[in-house]
Amino acid sequence: MRLTRPASGSVRVSWFVAGSTVIAYAAFVATFRGPRPRFWQRMTKTGLILGSAALVGDRSLRHQRAHGADLALGGAIAAGLYGVFMVGDRAARVVMPKGAQDIGNIYLLRQLRPAPELALRLALVVAPAEELFWRGLLQGELSRRFGPARGAALATALYGGAHLCTGNPTLVGAATMAGAGWSSLAAAGVPMPALIASHMIWDVWIFLVSPTTSEAAP
Repeated sequence: MRLTRPASGSVRVSWFVAGSTVIAYAAFVATFRGPRPRFWQRMTKTGLILGSAALVGDRSLRHQRAHGADLALGGAIAAGLYGVFMVGDRAARVVMPKGAQDIGNIYLLRQLRPAPELALRLALVVAPAEELFWRGLLQGELSRRFGPARGAALATALYGGAHLCTGNPTLVGAATMAGAGWSSLAAAGVPMPALIASHMIWDVWIFLVSPTTSEAAP
């Protein structure tokens, strides 16, 4: 029986993705565990790191171009995900012992910076970077190695796991649920521009425009 060694280029990509994932986890720890007043500055830096890693590690991501259909599809995805989270918010308050407190702690982050600034950080850096890295670079590599379904499941688990450092069970659950939605769509063939558009719209809408609870108003 003859063993076939993987191509050196494939090995390099795997090591790059693995190393980038370790850095992503470390960046999340630094972001959520650092001094609270500068949370958004750290979150933006984390986004720049993840986005840059994705563009360096997967050249195809550099050539993505959004069209009108992508924006429309992204809006529809964001609306559907928002509906799911409206239900999930209420369920978390009933099922999770500290669900209401966890949700409130998430929304308190809105008070750290002006709303227009947060909208720009979320839409122009954080949301695109997360899609490019977690669904583009990471899930793309996992799907090539394990198939689309397993790749999506592993990417979802890693995305949710990155939020464990927050110490907020409700946020971990929410991130895992959202990640599962985006990873499933990516596995189904939804183009990256539509995923990015949906993440941008959803982030700004659920965090700044119409939170899932009126109790989160600053």
